Amino acid sequence: MKEEVLDTHSKALKINLDPRWYGTFAEIGAGQEVVRWFFRVGGAAGTVAKSISAYDMKVSDAIYGHADRYVSRNRLQAMLDYEFGLDVERLAAERADTTSFFAFADTVVARGYRGGHEFHGWMGMKFQSRANDQPSQIVMHVLLLDEEASAQQEALGIVGVNLCYGAFFLSHVPEELVESLLDNLTTRR
Repeated sequence: MKEEVLDTHSKALKINLDPRWYGTFAEIGAGQEVVRWFFRVGGAAGTVAKSISAYDMKVSDAIYGHADRYVSRNRLQAMLDYEFGLDVERLAAERADTTSFFAFADTVVARGYRGGHEFHGWMGMKFQSRANDQPSQIVMHVLLLDEEASAQQEALGIVGVNLCYGAFFLSHVPEELVESLLDNLTTRR
């Protein structure tokens, strides 16, 4: 039975207040719209090990390796693998028995001053369901349908929080997880 739909603020706060989850947010393009929610609601120090925006292509290549396309599933996968591996490498000695590590990443092109017509991105999570588990992964392609850049950024932040919440609390019920991705959004966004 589906739970009551929480608003985005409540979902981010519930994640921040749960001591199990700790990891990295890596966002390229369209700003730091997902991690911003976790900072805004408070308690992010218990959830966010690192937040990074490798906006410049050369900087992104230096971290994640060369990419022919920056808004692509391949770039997203490189981000997820690198950031998750780094969290485990740096933090497992102290936290592995009590922490479920995660990496959230997105690479997005949203409406900007130069125009364009294809506003989309790739978003994903690599996460442990329980401490010391092998990681699971969720990857998805998102279309940004709003006309204004600020509305696209808002929608991106909401769907990103929904993805984190779904991965952490609904991964055992895939149908509910998929349905929850549109919580507090419509298919027109």
